[in-house]
Amino acid sequence: MCGIAGKVSASSVREEDIRRMTDRIHHRGPDDTGLFIGKGVGLGHRRLSIIDLHTGRQPIGNEDRTITIVFNGEIYNYRELRADLLRRGHRFETQTDTEVIVHLYEEYGEFCVKHLRGMFAFAIWDERERRLFAARDHLGQKPFFYVHRGDTFLFASEIKALLAADRSLAELNPAALDQYLCLRVIAPPLSMFKAVQKLPPAHSLTFSFDTGVTVTRYWDLQYEPKYTGSDEALTDELEAQLVEALKLHMVSDVPVGAFLSGGLDSTLIVALLMHHRLSDPIQTFSMGLPYGQYNEAPLARMVAERYGTRHFEKTITPSMVDTLPRLVWHLDEPSDPLSLCSYLISGMAREHVKVVLGGDGGDELFGGYDRYYGNRYAGYYAFLPEAVRRYGVGALLQFVPDGRWYKSVGHQLKWLHRLSFLDGGTRYARSLGYFYFGLDLRQNLYGPRMQALLETFDPEQGIREAYDRAHATDPVDRMLYADNQIRLPDHSVMILDRMTMAHGLESRSPFMDHKVAEFAARLPMRLKVRGRSLRYIEKLLAKRYLPEPLLKMRKQGFSVALPYMLRDQYRLLFSVFLTNSHLAQAGIYRQDKIDELLSDHLTGKADHGNRLWLLLNSEAWYRMHIEGVGVDDMSGEIQTAMPATSRETRPTQERVA
Repeated sequence: MCGIAGKVSASSVREEDIRRMTDRIHHRGPDDTGLFIGKGVGLGHRRLSIIDLHTGRQPIGNEDRTITIVFNGEIYNYRELRADLLRRGHRFETQTDTEVIVHLYEEYGEFCVKHLRGMFAFAIWDERERRLFAARDHLGQKPFFYVHRGDTFLFASEIKALLAADRSLAELNPAALDQYLCLRVIAPPLSMFKAVQKLPPAHSLTFSFDTGVTVTRYWDLQYEPKYTGSDEALTDELEAQLVEALKLHMVSDVPVGAFLSGGLDSTLIVALLMHHRLSDPIQTFSMGLPYGQYNEAPLARMVAERYGTRHFEKTITPSMVDTLPRLVWHLDEPSDPLSLCSYLISGMAREHVKVVLGGDGGDELFGGYDRYYGNRYAGYYAFLPEAVRRYGVGALLQFVPDGRWYKSVGHQLKWLHRLSFLDGGTRYARSLGYFYFGLDLRQNLYGPRMQALLETFDPEQGIREAYDRAHATDPVDRMLYADNQIRLPDHSVMILDRMTMAHGLESRSPFMDHKVAEFAARLPMRLKVRGRSLRYIEKLLAKRYLPEPLLKMRKQGFSVALPYMLRDQYRLLFSVFLTNSHLAQAGIYRQDKIDELLSDHLTGKADHGNRLWLLLNSEAWYRMHIEGVGVDDMSGEIQTAMPATSRETRPTQERVA
């Protein structure tokens, strides 16, 4: 796991330009740095040493140095690939997975990506062709950002490295902000910066001065034809698939640990790992939280004790007040409640290991969110005549309060009602944005600089297109595909990458092995969402290895509930960032509408907790990344707004370079 950066230009590239980029992402690879400077090209690398600790420095070239690579990630099948390449006559100087990609490129050119099993983002400079070739892994675990301006091409693992190369890139992208407020996600190719683009998962990119930038998809999920066989037989096969993936994910020259949240996914990973003796007693990490039903530490402890892991547990009271500026700096995007949880447990794990396994991807593979069956129920409700729903039920729902909780009955009924008037990809896209800013709310909120965007940009288009493009017939499979294309890589996995790498920690997700994903896609729907039972096959497998109390535990969604749990902290942050909005001063938002949302929420007239969170974070992002306010200065402003008694007991803020 590392950080990469580079520049290709018709003019000369200076070493100091590349070094400035890699210095900005030092946290991704604190162990070493490496540079390659050629004619019109510079490649930079920050290394977190995981494989071949002594000779694995990057950039790495081929035998005659006509091909040079910088690579971020892990290739889990590199040993098998290396053996085959040796038989074909290739010579190796290291034992790294990085050098395997170099020789694969020599052998197969751009089709080298079809041989890789792992998580990766890499860039190869081909001196003979005067061409840059780059690729991002199948499910988007590793990031790749780029800028193409005239005869210059920049790329990096994080946007802050691009800004270090060219501060003029710090310009707000109104379309990305619109999508963030609508869906709480920013989908490729958009980023929050106007000129910066994201390479989508499962895509490769070529850049040359003659042809410019070309982006090509190299892999996709297929949901048909469905596997046949009994529930038991398919569960056996799922276990075999996961065990194979786990074996590959344990390839490392340093110790590997595991997150153990107490949820189904991470506990199943640890249980399979230990039951099949794929590791010595592994180090596991969990956080205890003082929020009653949201404290999953006892369940994690139960699994750790059953399988004899070396378990580390820490009870914390999360503080968004202390942490928000660091989250916004590391993410390069507006923050999300999930980032706080990931940041804290990553810091804890990094005290013991460099590599951790996690359970990310299980929900999107097997159907773990209630919106999957909720969309089905919206279809059933839609069988009622429209007039009955619109003028009968709709009129009654006006008198149902939202409640002071994001999963209240009022919210669920209104969500279902609104979706019943839509269908297909439009219904699914709209279902994702219920708690955020729909078109009517954005029309009221936006100032003059954003109003025209409402006529020219559709923030839901990416979700809708993915839903319609899916190689699937069942609507739930189409939802799963859309989530795998957009929400998984550009929300939860994006956050996981930034928050673990903020601490120089490598995270690995066995569920996101693309072979496991291919198998899961073709499972019959009865083994995914069966009535209101979610992740049915995963639970069948879990019954073999996990304690009964954990199997009966409902999915908690702690991070989504943070705006409700940390009400006092949020009130303070609202006062710092929203009562005098810089985005409103810039003509992006309207201050009177922000004030109205705040008033309605704080007086209990309406539930705008998640919407105010989006506004708060977009404001913090704007001040930091566009106006240039530093992490320490922003932290100081928050500290100043706190009551004196609270300030005195707060821990010292962590400094971010």
